[in-house]
Amino acid sequence: MASKGTRKRPDKTNGGSGDRPSGKKKRSKLRSCCFWVCAPAAVLLAALGVGMYLDYRRWERREVGMMSLSPDTVLANETSYPVDEEIDPAGEMIVLKTHFEPFVLASMAKLVLDPVGFFTTRDLDSLRSWREPVRELSSFGASHFAPFLPPPAGYSVLGAAYEIIPVNLKLATGLLSSDRYFPPKVSNKEVILHRLLGLFHPRPFVCIRFAPQGAVATVRAENERWVDVVFRIHAEFQLNESPQYPFWFMPAQFTGNIVLTRDASRVRHFHLYVPTNRPINAVLEWLDTPGNESHEVDAGYIPRMELTSVAPSSPVLIHQEDGSYMDQRQAQLTEEPKIFLEEDYADIQWNSEISMEEAMRSLELKMYPFKTVPYYNFTEAFSRAESENKLVHSILLWGALDDQSC
Repeated sequence: MASKGTRKRPDKTNGGSGDRPSGKKKRSKLRSCCFWVCAPAAVLLAALGVGMYLDYRRWERREVGMMSLSPDTVLANETSYPVDEEIDPAGEMIVLKTHFEPFVLASMAKLVLDPVGFFTTRDLDSLRSWREPVRELSSFGASHFAPFLPPPAGYSVLGAAYEIIPVNLKLATGLLSSDRYFPPKVSNKEVILHRLLGLFHPRPFVCIRFAPQGAVATVRAENERWVDVVFRIHAEFQLNESPQYPFWFMPAQFTGNIVLTRDASRVRHFHLYVPTNRPINAVLEWLDTPGNESHEVDAGYIPRMELTSVAPSSPVLIHQEDGSYMDQRQAQLTEEPKIFLEEDYADIQWNSEISMEEAMRSLELKMYPFKTVPYYNFTEAFSRAESENKLVHSILLWGALDDQSC
């Protein structure tokens, strides 16, 4: 929880990553093998060559968890790298539509507390200019969504939460550096999440700086062929590039569900969104002064960040009666399905299922163990206190404890 609109920057003595003695040991070892790492970038570049220089900077960002904002290290900031996956021609593909409505600047506290600064500062330029998504329509292979599937034991216990991306930080002390522009290289299950979130902005971070990190999911319904998976993702976006100072945009959460076959050969439905049921659903954080030990922090409301499937997945190669076929990968993407399959219009008969509310509750508990203690809104708390003859402990927050808007 931020205090007075600021958040203390990570301690650079340990790379901003909390208790990480191993990172310090590795850095010392590298210094003894090469030379003092604080030499100007030009010296490092001349001595190591471009390839080895960039390899070192990648290592520094990955292992130490921080990047200097000095001009000497601008070369270390790689440009955004393309993340893509081939669509299997023997499989199926699905088209997703991106829905995006810009952040409501008037929802920020800064407008009330510092109206002159709000309208004159350039710190918010990247937020003001983020008016549309990266892409409106995008295609994915059905098999690309396999990371959402549960482990084998997850099918039999509905509501049992499992990790898509594991949580690597401790809830109280975990921290990653804020002095970064570009996300680290993604791999394995991170790839699909990076691709999905990259439809909103080109620099998504699927591993956020603050706990609770990661992505979790649970099975809401299942039968012999289909499974309905509800998920929750904590991610953030870097809106700025060098030489501007970093500007972080962190939605409260991404949640949604996907209905797919147990072997991920078909996807019938996909939906991902930022909840909008609360007046604050995003946190902003930026550095406005060189050498400032605290970041500016504000919060506000984004009306819509959402991905929806336009139709169930369909075969990549659509065969015609004359023996020819159409390759959907080469066709222009539209919201109209290219083929209709009979099973897409029949209701799925589940063998077992729980409510969407129960599934989401399970994911809340996985991310925030303190939710095992019931919390009530202001009015309900007093009625329950009266009926149970108990006192009321009232907590006033700027944001919410059970999502990333606080």
